[in-house]
Amino acid sequence: MNTKVKLKEVYEVKQQYKAFYTGGTVAWKADGQQFLCHNNGTISIVSIDNLHEPATLGELQTDSEIAEDIIYTFSINNAGTTLVSGHRSGLLKLWDVEARTVQKMWKTVHQGPISRLLFNPSDTVIASGGADSTVRLWDPTEQVCLGTLRGCEGLINLLVFHPDADTKVLLAVGDDTKIRAWNYESRELIKTFDGHFSRVTGVSFTVDRTHIVSSGRDKILILWDYDTQQAVKTIPVYEALESVVVLPAGVRIAGKKLKQDKVYAACGGEDGLIKVWEMTEAKIVCKQTNSLVAKAAQEGGLAITHLFYSETLGQMAVVSADHNIIVHDCASFECVHQLSGFSDEILDVIMVGKRNRYLAMATNSADFKVYDTTTMNCQLVKGHTDIVLSLSANDRHLLSSAKDHSIRLWSYGVDPSFTIQCVAVGLKHTNVVACVELSKHSGSFCASVSQDRCLKTWKIPKKFEQPTEDTDELPRLQCTLTEMAHEKDINCVCISPNDRLIATGSQDKTAKLWDASDLSVVGVFRGHTRGIWAVRFSPVDQILLTNAADCTIKLWSLEDMSCLKTLEGHDSSVLRVEFISNGMQLLSAGADGLLKLWAIKTSECLQTLDRHENRVWALCVTHDESVFYSGGSDSQLIQWHDVTESKRTEELNQRKETLLQEQELSNLLSEKKLLKALRLSLNLDRPLSTLRIVNEVIRTQETGLEETVRKLSNDHKERLLRHAVEWNTNSKNCRPAQLALQILLQETLAGRFQVSELNKHLESSLPYTERHFKRLTEYMKDLKFVEYSLRCMQPHASKME
Repeated sequence: MNTKVKLKEVYEVKQQYKAFYTGGTVAWKADGQQFLCHNNGTISIVSIDNLHEPATLGELQTDSEIAEDIIYTFSINNAGTTLVSGHRSGLLKLWDVEARTVQKMWKTVHQGPISRLLFNPSDTVIASGGADSTVRLWDPTEQVCLGTLRGCEGLINLLVFHPDADTKVLLAVGDDTKIRAWNYESRELIKTFDGHFSRVTGVSFTVDRTHIVSSGRDKILILWDYDTQQAVKTIPVYEALESVVVLPAGVRIAGKKLKQDKVYAACGGEDGLIKVWEMTEAKIVCKQTNSLVAKAAQEGGLAITHLFYSETLGQMAVVSADHNIIVHDCASFECVHQLSGFSDEILDVIMVGKRNRYLAMATNSADFKVYDTTTMNCQLVKGHTDIVLSLSANDRHLLSSAKDHSIRLWSYGVDPSFTIQCVAVGLKHTNVVACVELSKHSGSFCASVSQDRCLKTWKIPKKFEQPTEDTDELPRLQCTLTEMAHEKDINCVCISPNDRLIATGSQDKTAKLWDASDLSVVGVFRGHTRGIWAVRFSPVDQILLTNAADCTIKLWSLEDMSCLKTLEGHDSSVLRVEFISNGMQLLSAGADGLLKLWAIKTSECLQTLDRHENRVWALCVTHDESVFYSGGSDSQLIQWHDVTESKRTEELNQRKETLLQEQELSNLLSEKKLLKALRLSLNLDRPLSTLRIVNEVIRTQETGLEETVRKLSNDHKERLLRHAVEWNTNSKNCRPAQLALQILLQETLAGRFQVSELNKHLESSLPYTERHFKRLTEYMKDLKFVEYSLRCMQPHASKME
């Protein structure tokens, strides 16, 4: 082993990436720079480039403590400065978006929760729709109810103000199939649009305000004449729609310019595609071909949940059912931004690309995500049809496996956009493929293990045939060897650094070593009492590491298959372990959310990291080992960085500073500069030195102690109080203790000293103070008796003389 390797001692959290959208209301600010997303009863404000950490409005909700006043829905005003939120308590709160503070709040009179909120175009009225089938209008400046609109059935699902504020018209949709319009000033129902057969999901006005377009779950788009309330055109779209937006004329969509005298509507729904319809002629002008939203798994399911159009940016944004926000440039329909709002369970994380710039992450989804670690911009990679479980990468390729019984090989470019393209697929497994591994040394083969209990090796050719336009089918990976490896599900596979050996770990409590050339068994490792979750080869020694559900990590010799060492310290299943520091240390992750740093030589746990709230499935270390990432069931990705050197430097500087101060204290005491020495003694937190100084002050009757204590900082006063309470426990030191307590209590009464736990300090010092007072009272009695005796004896003494 290389003894020059500097061992790691301390890791700290550098960045914590949490969910910012978990479903519900989404809003896009008018300037197009920020999204406001509903996040577990709070509102997250996330920038479109995802460079800044999302800001949060509202009370955070944790598992241990349920916030009472969570947010149900919200709306932002057209200026983008003010936000209104509806809460569980029935309150409406008005927020200043920039300052992130509540400006006003008032109680609504809705029976039940508020489902929708909306500002009118002039931001002078707020409409709130509730579960009680009513819509109420509010004046945000005076917080008074301007009126109640009744007539809808069921929960209010949609509110739309007429774009011209002067018309005073509000459209609302309940659980029935009708769109109702009121004059909200006179509270009169003026229009009813009846034509849908299922719930209406979207309503949008045309630019000239003469028509509206509506979408519904009944798979139709309807163009309505606003004045006559008649359906001008009904278009069957053969998919349940969730949102519709009328586009202004003159805009370029995918290279086509929209004509002036036509009505164009963009819609999205269960197909996961944006389609632009020309409403008067009922034809599709543009159909998205590069969608990153998967089609709904079942008919009537959700794929696209929201659709937005930003006129200032000329961009369109879709929100998917799996909580991703994807922004497209309208002119080319190219994806310009991808935001992943919620990762669900993080199953695997690996570093990809030059200098480990990119991070690939498998979550509870058929698409895996690739993040640029410099900006944390996300890229969704589509290909698998079921949940991706495992990822592996070398300097040329990335490999993935999934529940769809397949493995996929991807090539990635080194260009700034970092495009990932699937080049081959392997389809020989008959069950879920739990783990894959690429050979790092040669890159000529890969290994996969599955719940069909098979270990397979696959050949990776140097060149791949490109799929022709006639057949969209990808080239197949050639399976070179197959072996029925274990008696139960195989959880993990690992290839040795020299590509000669393959190790597997299984639920049958054994790990096996295989010859990579013919898959013959080299050895079997028995010793774990529960299923093995991961296996790893040491980067420098002939050692295999296994970790299992029996809470242990074992190190095995590859020469005689004996167990060299067992590391015990986790209280639950050990799910993942990685070698670091040239094989001299380990990082381990457990099912209790704890990460541990181990020194192999001493079998000692050097540090326990506790930031995750649930199982930690994923662990990956950068090439220089200065940073590692962890992810798990709590959907948190945490970036940790090594701070060993900085901590050592800090400790060294602190020791130097302490030694200098100790020398200075010694000098001051020898020079009898007691009051200066007091401040330094408190700074060093030395109770004995402080006691000697106060005793010396009492003995020499030096003045100025009260003035010195008054000038001390609050921390130093608190330290002196702690010391005085400690001295007070000994009767020998009661005088300096009582003197210090008296001065400090006077400071407290004068308001110059704020102590955090005054009651606790007084409670601990009172019994001793009472005992000292009692003892001194007895001394005084005895002294008075002696004085009295002497006074009585005085006349007799003179007579004797």
